[in-house]
Amino acid sequence: MISCTVAHLGCGVPGVPKAPSLRLPEPVSDLRGIRKGDSVYLDWTVPAETTDRLPVRHLGPTRVCRSLAVVSECANPVGEVAAAQPSGTGPQMNPPSKMQAVYTDQIPHTLLGENPGAKLSYAISVLNANGRSAGISNIVQVPAVAAPPPPFDFHAQVTAGGVVLSWAGISQAPQVQGLRHIYRVYRRPEGGNTDTVVGEVPADRSSATELVDHSFEWEKTYLYRATVVTLIQEEGKPETQFEGDDTPAVKVFAHDIFPPAVPSSLQAVFSGVGQQPFIDLIWAPDTDADLAGYNVFRHEAGGATG
Repeated sequence: MISCTVAHLGCGVPGVPKAPSLRLPEPVSDLRGIRKGDSVYLDWTVPAETTDRLPVRHLGPTRVCRSLAVVSECANPVGEVAAAQPSGTGPQMNPPSKMQAVYTDQIPHTLLGENPGAKLSYAISVLNANGRSAGISNIVQVPAVAAPPPPFDFHAQVTAGGVVLSWAGISQAPQVQGLRHIYRVYRRPEGGNTDTVVGEVPADRSSATELVDHSFEWEKTYLYRATVVTLIQEEGKPETQFEGDDTPAVKVFAHDIFPPAVPSSLQAVFSGVGQQPFIDLIWAPDTDADLAGYNVFRHEAGGATG
């Protein structure tokens, strides 16, 4: 029979009991925010573990907080997102898969002004099933500057030189130091999901403005839209920007019904004395992308073209 000795002081004694888990979801650390017009689009990864590294089984709602000051707690949320349950947290203890959550906040106009340094701060707080939280997420900030309206009367016209995009400019407010605006035009192929920036134009006047797209492909259909971009410069900081709302998209079929440009600088050089008779024709090349070739015609003076 084996008995415990002095050398085995812990023999038969259970370990230190652990306190029951509070099942508090781990605070979010990857909150992201993008401003577009008067909306802020937030997204984050739903916590899959509790603060004591146990799989999350039951989540409560997520509170969204907004403030012109630094957010330190989420006592007065501006919105809530319903509970989302991470998958893979069953009895087998499989690694949880990451789930994304989103929220769109409409900024009240009373919070927007013309101060380039003003910021809106956002944070979220994820609750458990009992309505308790381990704290707020990381904080993200967006400019608290009023966004100009989009340009109006936006049109697109296919010409031999490209797609001409025109619009009526926005009414310019008095210039504010640290703020400037540009027009930005996007192109997207019909049925696609990738935008291409066609170009940018300074928004320094309220008269009609235009931009020509030369980079499209013929015989394809595109959607064009324009927006006003606000650029913010604070002393000692990199320039930041956000886009306003878009114009309605304009659909364009880039059908090539235009002939190549007429060749220019045509010269005719006759062979010299004693040489076999010939005439060298020289002209400036046509740079049209769809050029198939040249037809050369000759006729005698006073006669019909042959």
